Amino acid sequence: MLPALLSIALLHWLVLITPGANVLLVSQLAASSHRSSAFYAGLGISFVAVTWALLAILGVNALFAAHPIVRLALQIAGAVYLCYVAVRLWRSGACASESRVVHLHAWAAFRLGFITNLLNPKSALFFGSVFATALPAENSPDLLAASIALVFVNALAWHTFLALAFSRPAVQFAYSRNRELLNRLASAVVGAFGLRLLAAAVAEIRSRHA
Repeated sequence: MLPALLSIALLHWLVLITPGANVLLVSQLAASSHRSSAFYAGLGISFVAVTWALLAILGVNALFAAHPIVRLALQIAGAVYLCYVAVRLWRSGACASESRVVHLHAWAAFRLGFITNLLNPKSALFFGSVFATALPAENSPDLLAASIALVFVNALAWHTFLALAFSRPAVQFAYSRNRELLNRLASAVVGAFGLRLLAAAVAEIRSRHA
């Protein structure tokens, strides 16, 4: 049991610390708003991580393999959503000098993190491949429950760390002085993630019809 859990933890942490839309969302919320907004966004991300992990155990990879259109539809929806977020960030950067920082309420921040991670089918594919590799052929209910709990604890610990680190006064002061530039950079990064997902989906659709 322990070797399987260690393998899952190692692979999960390697993915968690890789910069992506989730990391960018929590760190920017922490730097530009209140710590609680970033925490609740991280909580939403963590709940989706558990959802994808549970679906991976239940065989969502088999569903994606049997019906690729489901995965493609989810990927396109995620790409469009990220592009929408990028546009919002760009516009907020354009008026940063006139606007004050908006504090997201707990539910709004949780929903933002939840949707950002939900519309990312790569998470499901990641957990499917990790569990297929790390878990033994014969799984006990205790091992499966421990694996799900481990995913939640890892995700929540990492995003809580980001919320605490980026909400420090020095970081918030630096952000406030460069808010327009940083919002524009964040917009470009998020938009790049979205366009990359969209381009991959379009390329796959074309290859299927070639």
